[in-house]
Amino acid sequence: MFTDWLELALLVVVGFLSGAINAVAGGGSLLVFPALLATGMSPLVANVTNSVAQGPGFVGAAISQRKDLTGTPRRMWLTTVAAAVGSALGCVLLMVLPGKVFDAVVPALVGLSAVLMAFQNTIRKWLGTPGEDAPDRTVLLTVGIFLASIYGGYFGGARSVILIAILVLAATDSMRRLNALKSWLGMIGSAVTLVVYALIAPVDWIAVLMLVPTTVLGGFVGGKLAQKLPSNLLRYLVVVIAAGVAIYMTFD
Repeated sequence: MFTDWLELALLVVVGFLSGAINAVAGGGSLLVFPALLATGMSPLVANVTNSVAQGPGFVGAAISQRKDLTGTPRRMWLTTVAAAVGSALGCVLLMVLPGKVFDAVVPALVGLSAVLMAFQNTIRKWLGTPGEDAPDRTVLLTVGIFLASIYGGYFGGARSVILIAILVLAATDSMRRLNALKSWLGMIGSAVTLVVYALIAPVDWIAVLMLVPTTVLGGFVGGKLAQKLPSNLLRYLVVVIAAGVAIYMTFD
């Protein structure tokens, strides 16, 4: 429950920034999570509320990029099923496992998100990418999306970053089409998460109502500025914040 207008204003501003950063660099949800903690929410409530609030941004992105989803039906179906099943499993694990497990694991997941965001380009170079005419690495692709979606269902921060990294490593296509598929898979995962969390999780719906419109607006503005803003600068800003949150939660 919010105690004053300052907390509401914080969510409005952070929601806008989150949407803009997601459109430009990814990882904006890692800004919302600590903001929700700052309002006095428990880590569990902040996590599920953040996950639900991020969903509409994926819907808008998927709709705007729908033309780039055609032409690869096998890849589309395999990854969609993997994303749906993995997200549902992640949600179930979140609600079934003891709260102390979540409290112990989340700092590590936030830290992992920060590391992946900071070194995603280096990791891609180490692992290599398929050749221009090579077929998809279907097993790696399907299993990777499944595991990333379990992560997204359990803790949604930086899910987009992990999804696009797997797609680039395991699928052969243009970055534009892979980014469209990332948005689609994010939407599928968010839809599953929304249904499960709405039924059984302690979502703070007031916070969701505050975050959704500002996140969508931020995403629209961020999309317009994506070609002009230094995405690396924004990405590393999120990395620093995520690392700080991980350290704080570890020693709190």
